[in-house]
Amino acid sequence: MSTTDLPDGIESGDAKAPLQLDMKVESPQACLRHIVVTIPRGEVERYLKKEYDELVPEAQVPGFRAGRAPRKLVEKQFKDRVIDRVKGSLLMDSLSQITDDASFSAISEPDFDYESIELPEDGDFRFEFSVEVRPEFETPEIKGLELTRPVEELTDEDVSLALDGLLRRYGSSEPTDKPAVKGDKLLITCTFKQDGKVLTEMEEERVDLVDTLTFSDARCETFGELMVGVREGENRTGKVVISQGAEEEVMRGKEVDAEFHVVEVIRYSKPELTDQFLLDLGDFDSEDELRDFVRGSLERQAEYRQQQDLRKQVTKLLTGTADFDLPPDLVKRQTRRELERKVLEFRRSGFSEEQIRSFVNTIQQNAQASTEAALREHFILEQIAEEQKVDADESDYEAEIELIAEQSDQPTRRVRARLEKSGQMDALRNQIVERKVIEMITEQAAITDEPVKQDKKEGDNEFAIYHNVLNLKDTSAIPEAKYDDTPNQEADSSKTKERE
Repeated sequence: MSTTDLPDGIESGDAKAPLQLDMKVESPQACLRHIVVTIPRGEVERYLKKEYDELVPEAQVPGFRAGRAPRKLVEKQFKDRVIDRVKGSLLMDSLSQITDDASFSAISEPDFDYESIELPEDGDFRFEFSVEVRPEFETPEIKGLELTRPVEELTDEDVSLALDGLLRRYGSSEPTDKPAVKGDKLLITCTFKQDGKVLTEMEEERVDLVDTLTFSDARCETFGELMVGVREGENRTGKVVISQGAEEEVMRGKEVDAEFHVVEVIRYSKPELTDQFLLDLGDFDSEDELRDFVRGSLERQAEYRQQQDLRKQVTKLLTGTADFDLPPDLVKRQTRRELERKVLEFRRSGFSEEQIRSFVNTIQQNAQASTEAALREHFILEQIAEEQKVDADESDYEAEIELIAEQSDQPTRRVRARLEKSGQMDALRNQIVERKVIEMITEQAAITDEPVKQDKKEGDNEFAIYHNVLNLKDTSAIPEAKYDDTPNQEADSSKTKERE
């Protein structure tokens, strides 16, 4: 068939007519589909004709005025470029049509090598690809669940303790040659060994002298006991325990020697709340305004814990009736994505970067189980969202970004730009939708409020470092810390203008 002949029923130049194709779908795994697509030759010729029809009137061919060269000469000279463009158009249009018409919901981009796919000169156009999909299961009943809602009472004492912790970050600091005590900071390096063989070396890190030091794949539970009394220049050797979620299975649960070298012992003193300090801290007009800021962060943290508790109860009830398997490869690939989503949620909920580091290390140390549980929850909540037509709108995005911006004293436009640049808007959308679904379910549930008291020491006895003890791979499993929960000392002079 030449480029001037078209299939019956399709008018010349009608590129918007539905693409005729044949699709065969195989299910090699529960969450994987292998798809073979065949596009008839007539459709290939239709796309070729459209491309040449648009090119010929403007084509510049030596010896001819623009648009005056014979069609056959244009087709010969621009053949390779046109074929590549048509291949791209056919792939894009067919994938779009498959997405709209398929009985499955894709959760990843199609896996195929664009360069290896060739558009044949004769015959049908055939290509194949694999794509990860949401598992198929019956949507569980969501009405009338019996839930218990934890209610925390936030006191002035809670605010004062949190304020003290915040102010420590901005106090004066001086190296001291005195023995280290709890509450000091240490500038340390560390060498990790097993049977005398060096596994990794950690460069200088500034850490709080607390009971436990956590790493991305290990914990040192005796860090405080080990380091109290240490002086500048001294070494201390202790043990770290490799987490049960470490990639190297043979190392899980094993002890590794850790030799800490103390570069400096740093002693802090809290700053005075002078008018100038409050201004520099975050353009606060008074101590009361600063306390309100801290109270707001604590309220969001309490709200987060409440939502997570309800979410845990809801998903436990829902997942009990939704039976599906998750391939280990899918869980492994989704681990980083899930971490990024959790960090985004922590940041909008008022947690500091130090707290987030601790959360992330805990998640990483049991990454497979944490990710598998999160994926199960996501698939169920996403299916409910589709059936109930729950989605995120622009006002939802604005509200979420405003929370992050307020916590970091950053302009909302800057926060949004960073989220878009890092590809996290999709994670933000999932976060919004899942929270809306949980809220919808809890509104239809039988809820009993239960007063709880948050342990004020929770997380205070741990300090987290992003470092893998077992290898030197990139440990930055979460986005760079840009939206700290603390006021920004380098913020622009007008908080009001920044938040417009």
